Amino acid sequence: MAKRGADEGVGGEPPPKKVQFEQIKIGPVSTLEEIDMKTLHFQNKKLAERLKRHHRADQELRGRIDQLEKRQIQDDAVLNIINRYWNQLNEDMRVLLQRFDAETSDEFESKNESEATTSFLTQLSTWDKQELDEKLARRVQVSKRAVAKILQAFDRVVQRNEKITLALKGEAAAENEDPPNLDEEIREMNLTLQKENASLHALNTALHEKHHTMSLKTAELQERLTALQTEKDELGNRHDDLLYEWEKTRNYNEKLETHLAEASEKLKYFEQQVEDLRPDDAQKSSGLGSSRKPEKSYKVTGSVQKMIEEINLDLEEQRELATKRLQELEDLHRKHKDVLKEAEKLKMDLRQLPESVIVETPEYKCLQSQFSVLYNEWRQLRTQLEEAKQQQQSCTSAHLRQIEQMESEELLSQRKLRTKEIQQEDELARVRKEYEMLRIEFEQNLAANEQTGPINREMRHLITSLQNHNQQLKGEVQRYRRKYKETNIELIKVRREVEELNQEKYRRTSERQDSTSSDRDVKEEHPQQAHDAAVKEEADVKKEDGDGEQGGSQSAEASGSGDTEDTKKDIKKETCTPIKKEQHKHRELSKQEQDMIRDLKSQLKKALNDQKEMKLLLDMYKGVGKEQRDKVQLMAADKKARQECDDLRMQLKRFQEAKREERKKLADEDAIRKIRLLEEHNHTLQKQIHNQKQEAEALLSEMEVTGQAFEDMQDQNIRLIQQLREKDDANFKLMSERIKANQTHKLVLEEKDMMSERVKTLTTQVEAQNQVVRSLEEMERHMQSDLANVKKELGFRQQAMEMHKRKAIESAQAAADLKLHLEKYHAQMTEAQQVVAEKTSSMEQETFKTRRLQEELAALRRKLERAKKIELAGAADDVLMEEVREYKEQLTCPSCKVKRKDAVLTKCFHVFCFSCLRTRYETRQRKCPKCNAAFGANDYHRLYLA
Repeated sequence: MAKRGADEGVGGEPPPKKVQFEQIKIGPVSTLEEIDMKTLHFQNKKLAERLKRHHRADQELRGRIDQLEKRQIQDDAVLNIINRYWNQLNEDMRVLLQRFDAETSDEFESKNESEATTSFLTQLSTWDKQELDEKLARRVQVSKRAVAKILQAFDRVVQRNEKITLALKGEAAAENEDPPNLDEEIREMNLTLQKENASLHALNTALHEKHHTMSLKTAELQERLTALQTEKDELGNRHDDLLYEWEKTRNYNEKLETHLAEASEKLKYFEQQVEDLRPDDAQKSSGLGSSRKPEKSYKVTGSVQKMIEEINLDLEEQRELATKRLQELEDLHRKHKDVLKEAEKLKMDLRQLPESVIVETPEYKCLQSQFSVLYNEWRQLRTQLEEAKQQQQSCTSAHLRQIEQMESEELLSQRKLRTKEIQQEDELARVRKEYEMLRIEFEQNLAANEQTGPINREMRHLITSLQNHNQQLKGEVQRYRRKYKETNIELIKVRREVEELNQEKYRRTSERQDSTSSDRDVKEEHPQQAHDAAVKEEADVKKEDGDGEQGGSQSAEASGSGDTEDTKKDIKKETCTPIKKEQHKHRELSKQEQDMIRDLKSQLKKALNDQKEMKLLLDMYKGVGKEQRDKVQLMAADKKARQECDDLRMQLKRFQEAKREERKKLADEDAIRKIRLLEEHNHTLQKQIHNQKQEAEALLSEMEVTGQAFEDMQDQNIRLIQQLREKDDANFKLMSERIKANQTHKLVLEEKDMMSERVKTLTTQVEAQNQVVRSLEEMERHMQSDLANVKKELGFRQQAMEMHKRKAIESAQAAADLKLHLEKYHAQMTEAQQVVAEKTSSMEQETFKTRRLQEELAALRRKLERAKKIELAGAADDVLMEEVREYKEQLTCPSCKVKRKDAVLTKCFHVFCFSCLRTRYETRQRKCPKCNAAFGANDYHRLYLA
């Protein structure tokens, strides 16, 4: 066996997979029939599985279809809602356009809108995607145009209202134009409002007509809907009844089919047995041994034939019974229909009784008597109504006369009002002229005030900025004071610590007296350095206090904190050095510190005095006027002083740092050189302090100069403020005069309105009083006439009442007698109905019994005829042949009596040949030949009888 190469199958596709089905084991089989039975059983099983799969897929598809249908219904509902509200929007916009009397859309737009609103949903299903986009865009465009037209109409209304308001105010739309005339604008407004009122009235009537027609249509559609609903309910009930009947017939059909299949199987089995047991001619000529078998077979065939015959006869009897019962049911159904028809007729007769019956009833007679009484009363009321009409005519004539008098009086009052209006218009024109003059003067004053306005604003801004700056400086001074107090407290604490350390050092000096000479030299140099440092600190503090109140406490705090830190560090270092050095050094340091504290206190007093002077200056600056230009120079000088103060602070910090470094290196020989350098630096710093003092004196002289300039500016500002006050007073006077003129104008208008209202109220009061007087006079006349009429009517009514009482008593007696008679008749009728019902039930029972007896009698007769036939037939072969002939007759078609039965009618289950049923269906004789039951194309099927 050759091996496969390495390259084989690498580039190609893999071999296809073979599908193997599981083999089915049928098991041991003896005949072909068993093989066929098992294969059929397996095929049936597979078909059942496939049918289940198909049913499952069918159910899934049905669920999917139901889901899609629900979604489609929801989408249709949403589209309907959108379309309905869109149509409502278009209709509302159309009504608004008619309301504003705007130009409606042209014919093409109206056609598109009507098509879009009416047949939108019907066309939606027929349109493509592109057409749908185009149509929807067109419909949206129509809505947009309608909205634009509504906005245009609204803009026109707004413009018209603005024009009227301008006319009412007496102002012009532009500067060069004249103010519009109020009367003309009011007339135009009146005309437009009348046109709008007419259009609105027409629109209202059209909408009322449309609403009426729509309400009629809705009522008609509601009635139709109720009718259709009832019809739908009836059809639903009929559908349920028919479904029930169909289920019954289907179940009955299935039962009959099962019975028929069982009977056919039994028949096949019996025929097979008959063929197997039937003796041949060869067996007849055989011997005695073989003669016993045919006798036995004859016996078997005879019993089988009897059983078959009995089954067939029973089947026929059952069929005949079923047909008879069907006929009885049909008769009962027919009778039931007839009874229902009679009941409906009786109901209709009860609803539509004849006039003769109604006239003879006592209720009709009572109503007739009441009608006669009411008719008489109606005649009396009619006469009274005619009299009232005559009185109304007389009242209307008198009212017309009064109206004429009132019109004449109204003309006189209108003439008086016109004269008053003319006078008031003259006064108004005069007041307007005065108002124009005042307005011109006010504009001139405003122009004059606008020139001095920006200068005043600048000066106010400068003063506010300086005030803020001074407040900041005060805050810094307070903060520095607080820091200075804290440093004093810390200095006291440090002094106590130094004294304690000095006492400890004195104790140790007694032990170390050998190294005194070397230590004294060092101590002499060290106090000199400390003295120089103290002098520098004093200079720095003086410089800071001389510059102002800013930063004094900061430097003190920084120096104090630096001193405390330095003292602590020196104490730690000096513990390691000899005791004598420490004693002298600390003594000198304490002396220097006391001198420094004295100098600082003196400087602080000077600074406080300077601060008081500065406060006085600040108070003077606050009391000065607003226009101060020289303060800018003061601000610049203040900034320079601050910068110098910051530089000095930086130098002081550097000096402190150097001092700390020098204290660390006091024991070294290099400290002497540094002390000399620091002394030189101290001299330079003292020179700088002297120079800065000179600069401070120069700044003070400049401050005095600026103070004088500031006083001059203050005088000038006072003069300008007086001028401004005079101008403001003039403007206030003009404004007050203008306000007074407006108030007088308003008062005149209010008096005019009050006069017109008074005239109207007086006229209405006069009319009301005249009407009241006339109505009272007429009421008096009517009351007198009514009193007489009422007295007469009272007499007539009393007589009529007595007559009616008598009649009522008689009619009540007659009604009681008639009620007694009616109750007797009702009792008799109920008894008769009960008797009739009992008799009918007994008759039906007897008829049912007679029918059952007739059926039993017919069955017994058949049995008797069958027994007679058996007796007449001599031999068993003849009997069998006769039965075979009868069976063949039963299997032959009863219509043509030639072909065999091979088709069944599913309506009545009668069996015929297929060709007869086909010819009957084609020749439109579509009724069963036996029972005349109608059938259709799907009501007859083939029947395979083996």
